Amino acid sequence: MIQVREYATLHSDPALSASLDSAQVSAQTLAWLRELGQSQGNRFIRDSGAHSVKLGSYVGFLQSPTGEAIEILPKTHRQLPSANEAQQSRQLLQKMLAISLGISPRCAGPADLQRQPLSLHEWIFSQFLQALSRLLKRGLRSDYQRRAEESRFIRGRLNLARQAQQTPDRATWFHIEHDIFNPAIRENRLLKSALEITLKLCTTADNWRLANSFNHQMAAVPTSRAPLDELPKWRSGRLMQSYEPVKPWCRLILQNLNASFTQGEHRGIALLFPMERLFENYVAHSLRQTLPPSSRLRTHASNQYLLKHRPEGTETDSRWFQLRPDLLLESDTTGKGRPQVAVMDTKWKLLSSRASSSEKYKLSQADLYQLFAYGNYYMDGRGHMALIFPAHGDFCQPLPRFSFSDNLHLWALPFNLHSQQLVAGDWQAYFPGLLRSPKMETLLPQ
Repeated sequence: MIQVREYATLHSDPALSASLDSAQVSAQTLAWLRELGQSQGNRFIRDSGAHSVKLGSYVGFLQSPTGEAIEILPKTHRQLPSANEAQQSRQLLQKMLAISLGISPRCAGPADLQRQPLSLHEWIFSQFLQALSRLLKRGLRSDYQRRAEESRFIRGRLNLARQAQQTPDRATWFHIEHDIFNPAIRENRLLKSALEITLKLCTTADNWRLANSFNHQMAAVPTSRAPLDELPKWRSGRLMQSYEPVKPWCRLILQNLNASFTQGEHRGIALLFPMERLFENYVAHSLRQTLPPSSRLRTHASNQYLLKHRPEGTETDSRWFQLRPDLLLESDTTGKGRPQVAVMDTKWKLLSSRASSSEKYKLSQADLYQLFAYGNYYMDGRGHMALIFPAHGDFCQPLPRFSFSDNLHLWALPFNLHSQQLVAGDWQAYFPGLLRSPKMETLLPQ
């Protein structure tokens, strides 16, 4: 399997050396990647040449129709990482994905992550099989299903309308309707479909052994004929509570790891996730673990708009261009019931505190304009905001404060990806709503 990281170049030139930033693939795989990129609006491909494609800020797993597999890891270092750092990036991706799926990392088997270096798709299969194992030990849920048939014996209810039409030569046969207690409910059919995909695609001995064993245990359950149509109808509630841990893994496999449902001629597997969204969910989950009771963290607040406009011929104002900060921290530290508001935005980008003043730490001017609008509309132009970036070797301490005005300020903060904490600094005095944690990170782990 080919292993690269974000922004890597995939090419067909055998003379170029291979690394996490450059890898050779077949011409057929390159053609498939271009077609896949076009079908998805070129979201995960930044550039495409005659003999190469440059990936964007997406991570995950790709498998072309020829069987060539590519694993894309997060880019957490500017320089090429060591083999150990690459494995840490893989484990970080697995942890971030579990959190984005709404699964506690503790439930996602952190001990198993250390046991053997599984690729992303094999790890997903492993998590699905572990969750399915726990469900099978508790027992699959069955339900009564109505069955209509013709029988020599009366069982259940006689269908008088159809029996009245029975011909004399079949007078001893009865049209009956009865209920059977059947495990072939929708949720079990979806699980069986995901299990068969796992059995077909997994390559590790442990995953195949478990999948094969569970496939025999679920022999009485048929697969779903239209899993993507049935997934939204998955039931929830008290009676289906035991199915909740396996549901996100089942959905992930059915939606992303089944080449049979891929549209178009050239079928393959594309399990891709935007790092910007994974990082945002990761930071939000981590900060919520340390919030005091008086604070609340909202994601994607959407009650402010950039403009009001009354089109000609109308009597009411329209609000245009919704402002949606990633995180909105509301803290009632005074006890007076009026919360203090702070905008916090996440950016998956490697800043550099060593960059010259002309490079401006590699900050994006568009991001600063965006924060300026957030601060004026959500905070009335007063207070302190935060831009949160991943911490790394060139950005391991908060930058000095930026000021839009005498009243509106901004901090650029590093977030330690491994300890899941913001690096401590002077900024803490202006964000009392985040101070429940007994300590903040001061250094990156070596």
